[in-house]
Parts: sequence; structure tokens; C-alpha cells
Amino acid sequence: MGIFNSILSKLGFGEDKKEAAAVAAATQQAAPAAEPAAAAPAAISAVDVVARLEKLASAHAEKLNWKTSIVDLMKLLGLDSSLAARKELATELACPAAKMADSAQMNMWLHKTVLQKLADNGGNIPADLLQ
Repeated sequence: MGIFNSILSKLGFGEDKKEAAAVAAATQQAAPAAEPAAAAPAAISAVDVVARLEKLASAHAEKLNWKTSIVDLMKLLGLDSSLAARKELATELACPAAKMADSAQMNMWLHKTVLQKLADNGGNIPADLLQ
């Protein structure tokens, strides 16, 4: 599992699928002789990323600026925020080599890209955080 998948997991992405699978399994066990019902796709609700991160930030001992810092965002999620971990995440997300050579540029690219990818995966991210 990659670092970005860990970010998705920590923010609750995919919970709808897990919940739907658990309900389907319980239904199957309750009525094994019944004809299997047509599997309806589970409705995927948007994950309110900002609300989840604000809740984590309010409970965190350290004041973290996750809105602008990839390091703080990773710390808030309880992930390794070391340069090596950030480089691994940048490689996973296909960061351009020129930005990888400069950690400040890589960090800015990484923060913006992570937020954009969260939005692409159903996260509710305000437009001002995606710019």
C-alpha cells in the first residue's frame, strides 16, 4: 500500500465500500437460500476532507498548518513526514524530476497534488485550497 493510499484511508475514503460489503455479507448470511439480488452500486458520498482535518487539528497538541504544508498535513494524519517519505510520495504521484531536485518546490507541488488527488477521489476540497 502506497503513502497516498494511507492518506485516503486515514481520511475515511472507501468507508462506503466497506460498509456496503459488510451489509451485503450480512444479507447473504441471513438468507442463503434466497436468489441473489442484483448488486446495486453503492452510493459514494463525498468525503468532507476539511471537516475531518479540522477535527484532527483541534485535537492535536501541536498547531499544524495543513492547509499550506505537506509536512503538517502528513503529521496531522499520523504519517511519516520525513524528507524520504515525502520523496517516496512524490515519486508515487509522478512529481517532475526538476521539482524533486528542490525540496521546497517538491513540497509545494506535493501539497497541491495531494489535495487535488483527494478531490479527484471524491474529497470535498474548497477551490481556494486547490489553487
